[in-house]
Formats: sequence, C-alpha cells, structure tokens
Amino acid sequence: MADFLLRLSDATKSFGAVRALNGVSFELRAREVHALLGENGAGKSTLIRILTGAHQPDRGHLEIRGQTIRHLSPATAHQLGIACIYQQPTLFPELTVAENLALRLEPVSVTRRVNWRARREHATALLKRVGAVISPDAEIRSLSMPEQQLVEIAGAIGAGARIVIMDEPTASLTSKEQHLLFEVVRELRASGVGVIYISHRLEDIFQLADRVTVLRDGESVGTNQVDDLTEAELIRMMVGREVSQFYPPGEGQPGNPVLSVRRLGCAVTGVREVTLEVRAGEIVGLAGLVGAGRTELARAIFGLTPADSGEIFLQARRVTMRSPQEAVALGIAYVPEDRRRHGVILEMSVAHNLTMAIHRRLFPRAWLRLKAEERLAENFIQQLAIRTDGPSAPVSSLSGGNQQKVSLGRWLATKPKLLILDEPTQGVDVGAKSEIHRIIRELARKGMAVLMISSDLPEVLGMSDRIAVMRAGTIAAILPG
Repeated sequence: MADFLLRLSDATKSFGAVRALNGVSFELRAREVHALLGENGAGKSTLIRILTGAHQPDRGHLEIRGQTIRHLSPATAHQLGIACIYQQPTLFPELTVAENLALRLEPVSVTRRVNWRARREHATALLKRVGAVISPDAEIRSLSMPEQQLVEIAGAIGAGARIVIMDEPTASLTSKEQHLLFEVVRELRASGVGVIYISHRLEDIFQLADRVTVLRDGESVGTNQVDDLTEAELIRMMVGREVSQFYPPGEGQPGNPVLSVRRLGCAVTGVREVTLEVRAGEIVGLAGLVGAGRTELARAIFGLTPADSGEIFLQARRVTMRSPQEAVALGIAYVPEDRRRHGVILEMSVAHNLTMAIHRRLFPRAWLRLKAEERLAENFIQQLAIRTDGPSAPVSSLSGGNQQKVSLGRWLATKPKLLILDEPTQGVDVGAKSEIHRIIRELARKGMAVLMISSDLPEVLGMSDRIAVMRAGTIAAILPG
C-alpha cells in the first residue's frame, strides 16, 4: 500500500452563493511531488487554505499520516508538519534572516536567554541545505524575492515539515535560481517529504512532478501520472477547450518609429548606452536575465527614474522624461511587473481602477461624471473580456489574470502611442495568458508600439517582431522575432 501523507475526500466549500470547491478529492504520498493545476478561480487557493487550516470545509474527510483530522487549524497544521511557501513570502522585513527563522523554529519563552551565536549557526546550516548564499544577519528587506523564498524553504526544513506546499515558487526566479529550487525540491522528495506544487508554468510540471491533479470550476477534472500526459492534454484539462494558438501571428509591416532611445543611461539603476527603436504596429520583446536592466530601462523611459545621459525621441521629436506625468502626457503607458503593488488598487472598484489615469479628462473641473465612468468601464470590461460581477466589484474579488487585464485597461484608457509591458502574463493561467496575448497583438495590429519585457522565453519568441537582449544594463544584441 502506498505511504500516504495526506488524504482529502469529497471536500466542498462555499462562500455565500459561490461554490469554490465541489466534491474535490486529493492525496499526497511520501517521496512525491504532486502538482496542483487549474486556471485562476479553479479552486486551488481554497483547497490549499483547507489543507493549511485557514478554511474549514463545509463537507469532507481529511486524513494526515493516517490520522483523521476533524478540525484543522493553522497551529495544528504546523504541529502535523505542514508548511506552505507562498509566491509572496510571509516574512518580517525589518528582522534578520536568523531572527525570522528563530520565530518559526525556537520555542517561545519569556525567561529563556537568546543564544545568538547558536541561532546564527543554525540559520547558516539551514541556508546551506537549500544552497542559499545569504548572511544570517541580513535584513529580509534587503533580500531579493528569490532569496526570501529560499529563507521560507529553509524554515520549512528546519521545522521538520513532512508536507510542503509550494505556491508559484518560480514566478520571479531566474533560470539559474529555478534549477537551484528544483534541486532543493528533489532533495526534499528523496528525504521522504511530500510536495504539493502549484504553478502556471507547465515546463516546471514536466521537469519536476510525479503526478498532477487538475481543478476546473471548483471540481477535480482528474489525477494522472505526469509521464502519461502531453502539454496539450494538460491545457485541455485545465481550460476545457483546445488552445491551439497561444501566440497569434503578427500582421502587416511596422510603421514609422514611435520610440527611439540613443545611448540612454541612468547611473542610479545601472542602465548604460542603450540604443533602441520601437515602431508603430511592432512588438519589441526585451529579454535577459533578472537583473540585466530590463525593468530599469522601462522605468527610465517612463520617467520613474529619469535618465541622466542619452536621448529619447517620440515620433521623431526629442523629449525629456522627468516624471510619469510627463510620460503619460506624451503618450506613453507602463504596466508594471508587480500588479498587486503598482498595477491595481485592490480595495477600489474595477471602474475606479480603469479610470484612474484619466481623471482630469473624465472629470473636468472636478465634476463627478459617474455614469460616464461606468460606461467607459463597461466598454473596457467587454473589450478586454474581464470576468467580473460588474464595474462596481472590488478588484480584490478578481482572479490574477483579470486583475492584469484591469491594470492593462487602466493605461489603454489614456490612448497611448507606446505601451510598455513588464511581465504581462506572470502568474496568470494558460487561458488568461492566451487572452492577454490576443489583446497585445490586436493593439499592435491597430498601430500601437509595444515594448514587452518577459522572462518567459517562449512568450518572447512567440510574440515579438524583434527581440532586444539586455545584459549588464545595456543592449547586447537585437534579433529578428
């Protein structure tokens, strides 16, 4: 008989009238990486919250290592060896690495003296196990997102976790960091740990997972051995239809240059000697490793960190970009990488987010024209196929892919000549990714110039008319699409 670490049977969970899970069963074996897939809104997050004790199912039976669990709380889950590593690490930014690990691993006592040397040595040993070259005295806020994820994994190992849940762990990692993470996951599996692995990157699943369970609309579509499936079959299970064309072909010839930068530099961010051109109706992909200067170049063009050398031309006219306000006024839009921090305001409605960048035009002399705002929002909801209860729904109620569409719509409302997209499909499911690709290609077909930054190499190859490769803050090569 298989050595089951976890068994969940017939789990059902509703939030008001919305049924998030409907009779879902899931199991995890020791020494297994079990992938959990599905589009945004398929029920993955609800299932994970049940397994970590954050939600109680309305119905269902849960066993952990052969023990029936009638009420699972987060504290009980921790005691039973369940650890969850989220895409956004849950660490205290002002504390050091060693202090964060100690909060999770050391017993709480008001009388116990802290052995700082032993604490640092323990943290160093755990970091070494996950291959992290990080000082135990470094403050969390000084670490990159990949480094923070490694600290989270080190904490799970230190706590002796037997069930490790990883939620989109590679979304912000470079290729080198992904390989390091995969090695850590394989070592966990070899030591008898069971790993539940959630990712929208199908290449991760085929490299790493043993089995895969697919959810769709709150129900389990099936559980299969990964070796028995193809990528096309997995996609069909997830979206319920054939997605035959992820990257719609380009149409027509690019027009005149919309953006030209010559020998552009910004000493503060390390951008140097960048010469680049983006023409009307053209998608230029900006490729390179994380840290190569891609986002920094976008921020210089948009005026967030103004360039201190070189020239910027918009439609053959030389301009100086000192602020985002000037960039927007000149017809530049920038959809940032971190949509939850900079792309949308989660507490505000879809309508307010979509019109945020055009308030002065929509509300001249501070007159509130709420009907006009609602009509404009409804137009973008239809145009971008945003799945929402309506313009007044809070953005926090939307899936990641639909939040990304709202972020995109906010800037399309400014009617830009140049659209800069930083990781436009990061962390969204395959169905939403295909829709966003269609929107981008349609914008280019209508004559918009698009500069697209992406760490997803197939996306860069599939969507770009030309590809500019960055390395160490400058353009290393420009290639045909």
